[in-house]
Amino acid sequence: MRPSWIEIDLDAIESNVRAIRDAIHPTVVCAVVKADGYGHGDVRTAQAAIEGGATHLAVALVSEGVRLREAGIEAPILILSEPLPEELDTIVGLSLTPIVYRRHFVEGVARTADRLGRAPYPVHLKVDTGMHRVGASPTEAIDLARRVDADERLTLEGIATHLSVAEEDAEFTAGQIGALAQFRDLLVSEGIDVEYVHAANTAGALDHPEARFDLARIGLGIYGLRPAPETGREVPLTPAMRVISAVSFVQRLPASARPSYGRARPLERPSTVATVPLGYADGIPRRLSSLGGEVLIRGKRYPYAGTVTMDQVMIDVGDDPVEVGDEVVFIGTQGDEEVTATEWADLLSTINYEVVCQFGPRLPRRYVRGGS
Repeated sequence: MRPSWIEIDLDAIESNVRAIRDAIHPTVVCAVVKADGYGHGDVRTAQAAIEGGATHLAVALVSEGVRLREAGIEAPILILSEPLPEELDTIVGLSLTPIVYRRHFVEGVARTADRLGRAPYPVHLKVDTGMHRVGASPTEAIDLARRVDADERLTLEGIATHLSVAEEDAEFTAGQIGALAQFRDLLVSEGIDVEYVHAANTAGALDHPEARFDLARIGLGIYGLRPAPETGREVPLTPAMRVISAVSFVQRLPASARPSYGRARPLERPSTVATVPLGYADGIPRRLSSLGGEVLIRGKRYPYAGTVTMDQVMIDVGDDPVEVGDEVVFIGTQGDEEVTATEWADLLSTINYEVVCQFGPRLPRRYVRGGS
């Protein structure tokens, strides 16, 4: 086995959820654990989030909800987009709560709930207030809400929208929040009451109190990351992920040697180069080596020596001591130093969401408490 893995601090996840829950109280936390818990592992992340005070969970795929139920998790689980109609038996059979926005799917839920003896079955209605990804327009949504309310096989448990720029555009976000509030008020005026109104993601919940409503769908924040540097700065969050490997080979190379594929750049001086068995097949972006990426060895930062390869990277440690077996941290802390997912994202001109989601199954997840 390669000495390469991802370490997940479950205490950090619990603490992050608790800090966010306390900051947005009395709004309840729905922990978003789709995409294998943003690369952190869905089941263990979900369990830690519940221990930290999350009352609901959310996933993107029915199969993700199935995994949670098979692990014995009984908390309410939202399916964030309408799945295939042929998945309705699984949804209803496992008490997964679908977010709906099309008439034919609403009718499918009703028929399935009736056939399986699970009526009235709860659904949440998605209103498109400007994200324009999925959801019903306000005009379409009011018609769907009336249909659900009138159908004895269904319960309109919630209404929702999705904030598209909560971390950067306060004016547009306020418009989205106002549109959902207006839709809620219209329902109330017609005698249609719902238990949950929800719009907020991490940025919405922490930076826009009026977006909190009854429930907040928190994704990035529970993993200790912020969608923007200033998002919720007063709320303490601890990154839960460390990406770790170990030195597998050490060699001394002369000045002008050009390590790795493409011989991209020469060493500026005689240098010790350490090989580490982790590469782009594991989620280390190939471009990172040419953009100033660094790793931690013995508590110090070191640059890549040449291009990231599929299974290995080379690190220039200069004249510093290094040995086979030394721990190498790609993301996370070591001593007093830290390399963050946000640092990678800035170098790569992307977002930290993508960084933590890209680590593949070749890297086993190891779960720890308190970083040990």
